[in-house]
Amino acid sequence: MEKYNFSGYKFLWMMVFFDLPVVEDEDRKEASKFRSNLMDMGFCMAQFSVYMKSISGKESETRIQKQIKSFLPKKGKVYVLTITDKQYESIKTYHGRNSGGLKNPEQLVLF
Repeated sequence: MEKYNFSGYKFLWMMVFFDLPVVEDEDRKEASKFRSNLMDMGFCMAQFSVYMKSISGKESETRIQKQIKSFLPKKGKVYVLTITDKQYESIKTYHGRNSGGLKNPEQLVLF
């Protein structure tokens, strides 16, 4: 049987953070369309203005960055951050002060 060696540095997590205006009807529609486009690309909502996706390699990162750039809203701020799976495994997630705590994210499992 062939053994696979997956480095924690080959797989990446792309996070999109944004602060978009939603006061005017047109702005609200653009913000909604932006979120919808991210979800169509396979991003999952971590918080209302934070979306994330696991990707495989720099080529994917470049392609996805271009896609995001193509549907940016006219107004507001959008930040895209990419980190390695190795970096992401150290994240700590808290669910309220009294919930018992801390939960690490599930890592990408291929096999």
